[in-house]
Amino acid sequence: MTILQIDLETYSSVDLLKSGVYRYVESPDFEILLFAYAYDDEPVTVIDLTAFEDVPDFILHDLLDPFVTKAAFNANFERTCIAKHFGIKCNPHMWQCTSVWALTLGLPGSLGKVAEILKLEDKKDTKGKGLIKYFSVPCKPTKVNGQRTRNYPHHDPEKWEEYKAYNKQDVVVEREVRLKLERFPVPSHEWKLWALDQQINDRGVRLDPVLIEHAIACAVQYTERLVDEAHQLTGLENPNSLTQIKGWLSDHGLETPDGLGKEFMPVLLNAAPCEDTKRLLELRQEMGKTSNSKYDAMSRSLCSDDRVRGILQYCGANRTWRWAGRNVQMQNLPQNHIPDLDLARSILRSGDYEFLEMMYGAPPFVLSQLVRTALIPSEGNRFIVSDYAAIEARVIAWLADEMWVLEVFKGHGKIYEATAARMFNTPFETIVKGHDNYRLRAPGKVATLACGFGGGAAALSKMDKNKEIPEDQYDRLVKQWRNANPNIRKLWYAAEEAAMQAVQEKTTVKLAHGVQYRYEGGILFADLPSGHSLAYPQPEIKLDTKFGKDGLTFYALDERNNWMPQRTWGGTLVENLVQAIARDCLAVGLTRTEAAGYRTAIHVHDEIVADVPIGFGSVEEMSDLMGQPIDWAPGLPLKAAGFECDFYQKD
Repeated sequence: MTILQIDLETYSSVDLLKSGVYRYVESPDFEILLFAYAYDDEPVTVIDLTAFEDVPDFILHDLLDPFVTKAAFNANFERTCIAKHFGIKCNPHMWQCTSVWALTLGLPGSLGKVAEILKLEDKKDTKGKGLIKYFSVPCKPTKVNGQRTRNYPHHDPEKWEEYKAYNKQDVVVEREVRLKLERFPVPSHEWKLWALDQQINDRGVRLDPVLIEHAIACAVQYTERLVDEAHQLTGLENPNSLTQIKGWLSDHGLETPDGLGKEFMPVLLNAAPCEDTKRLLELRQEMGKTSNSKYDAMSRSLCSDDRVRGILQYCGANRTWRWAGRNVQMQNLPQNHIPDLDLARSILRSGDYEFLEMMYGAPPFVLSQLVRTALIPSEGNRFIVSDYAAIEARVIAWLADEMWVLEVFKGHGKIYEATAARMFNTPFETIVKGHDNYRLRAPGKVATLACGFGGGAAALSKMDKNKEIPEDQYDRLVKQWRNANPNIRKLWYAAEEAAMQAVQEKTTVKLAHGVQYRYEGGILFADLPSGHSLAYPQPEIKLDTKFGKDGLTFYALDERNNWMPQRTWGGTLVENLVQAIARDCLAVGLTRTEAAGYRTAIHVHDEIVADVPIGFGSVEEMSDLMGQPIDWAPGLPLKAAGFECDFYQKD
């Protein structure tokens, strides 16, 4: 198979990072400046399109040839730019993404970082950022360039030659990365899944621009009201200034910490010496809730056909291969709890913000409730939304052979009630509404959600969002849950022992249900029953001083984007396994539903949102496709359920 490695340098006045590549290429001034390529191990050629050099016909032919694999680092960018510039379809089945390949091996998704970690002889040119800023994005008019808003090659020929060299070097480095990664190939079925992911991203999801416009305007108007009230109250020039607010509060008898974050607010409100200081704190607290980031991101990324594209990142969470969100972050949307969503969104779309506030309270609350509803079906379509029920609880029980849990899921499925009955040694049939034992359902639910991956009292406290359980009961509930699920508890330690043995002996150790830990080439792999593997680079066994015993470490990016050793243990290893297998179940569901004509608009965690014509298919059929047995997971009881809607929402 011939490999055609490609790297582009482009221009557009649209901000690529803020708006995404699909909106980026829609700009009238979008163009490809440089087109660098190399076949296999041949020399790299750079085509300067600004100098009227043409892309050769054989390249244009090979872009459409299924027997030539096109490769790029972040291939979604190259695919989308080439498709727009040349007016052709870049079939993702003919492409491979080296960035995705790196992610599958637990490596970063940036070329420079990967080249550094792999210790390549060829390094990414560090001048790149400055050259991109000079030639590929608009420039601010200065005394030097007058009213010029864009730099062309003739404005600095020396820099332009450097840019061409940078473009060429990227192909060299990308090819070296790909050659290094070839030892650990991505399974063919995962490349097919990536191609489906690209098709879903290309397709996008339709948004309601009227609702988005009014949501932004409503939030701005409300924020202006808050700022105006704060100004009237304090006389401050800028009531949004943290320094000015802290100074005013200090002058009025209230010393505050460095920040005024929400974690400090309850204490500060209690300590407020007068009504004015209390009101200013309340205004500050309310101003912190008026973030409009989701609606702003939607507006920035909206394409000309009212669709947003490219919001899903395949293998974005590379420890589990789960998808991550991009541009419009769909993975952490607030749930909707108001009963009359249709009325609320209609009022917002009408622009009657005063009536909206009168009906539903402060705008930040109702706007957060309506974020999901900005996603709407295509004309003449409706959404079918279906998600897997308790997927992680099912997978961990299957992996651990916790048979009583599997029997619950094969039967009535009421895992919270069944868990409570087992934890408290209480008849299952008494945990029903109206019976005194129904109070036990809450701790059964919280423990089920918090304890599966070794979580203790802190995990229970975090999961007990409604504070239905006295804190002094947390430790006892953890023990009761673990006693009720002994095989899951054993799985944590078995996973840790297997992983450490694989590293120590540089061997393969079987765990359960097709899962095994394997050490190869300086990487610890967790082979999954679906046929792909999680990767833990540079694993080592080191003394864990906190527990006074040896533990497992591996390398990953820390919060400062540094490649550093991270410590893990059996509970986290099992969490990775469970989330990865749940992801693989979703992948099977996506493949099945797409094949049956249920076109995916988006998918979030364990939920698929299909955009289908009115009259086509049904909730029952789509849910049944998702819930059918999977050949690589015999005995795993899957179930999906859903609903239809005219705008996206939580049931």
